[in-house]
Amino acid sequence: MSAEIHSNVFFADEPTVGAFVIIGEPPRGKNAGELETRIGARAIIRSHTVIYAGNVIGDDFQTGHGVLIREENEIGNHVSIGSHTIVEHHVKIGNNARLHSNVFVPEFSILEENCWLGPNVVVTNARYPQSRGVKENLRGAHIKRGAKIGANATLLPGVVIGENALVGAGAVVTRDVPDGAVVVGNPARIIKTIEAIGEYDE
Repeated sequence: MSAEIHSNVFFADEPTVGAFVIIGEPPRGKNAGELETRIGARAIIRSHTVIYAGNVIGDDFQTGHGVLIREENEIGNHVSIGSHTIVEHHVKIGNNARLHSNVFVPEFSILEENCWLGPNVVVTNARYPQSRGVKENLRGAHIKRGAKIGANATLLPGVVIGENALVGAGAVVTRDVPDGAVVVGNPARIIKTIEAIGEYDE
């Protein structure tokens, strides 16, 4: 039941680590300990989480149960990743980002600071799956600062979600969303601006 911590893994202080956790798992093509893994202070890593090698993770990081984080990601401070969420490789996640349970974030996605992804959000990065040259043309979404993505929403490859935008639950986002826009539906369309929602008044 103890955690498995590979070589070349460094913590800023003693983390809280649950049972069956694996940290520093080498990705395919890399030897054990070849990639350095760094995790900041006060980390809480709950049971059955797997963190591959080569990640650089900030302070006050926490996971739910059964989280998978692939290799060579940059993750900021105060980031929370919910149970059974998957973050693929070469992803950038900014400070104070919140990913709820069962979220999927593919490689080459960018999540800026203070963004929020609700349960079961799916981000995609392959415009034409299994097509010729697909691996050379993967493009994840770019979710800008303070944007909020509602439960069960799907973001198509390469879309940009503007600052403080709100994507409604179940929306399918096929094109860029402007800063501060509120979008709903399939395909997602603008229905108002965030300023029109009184609950977001400062």
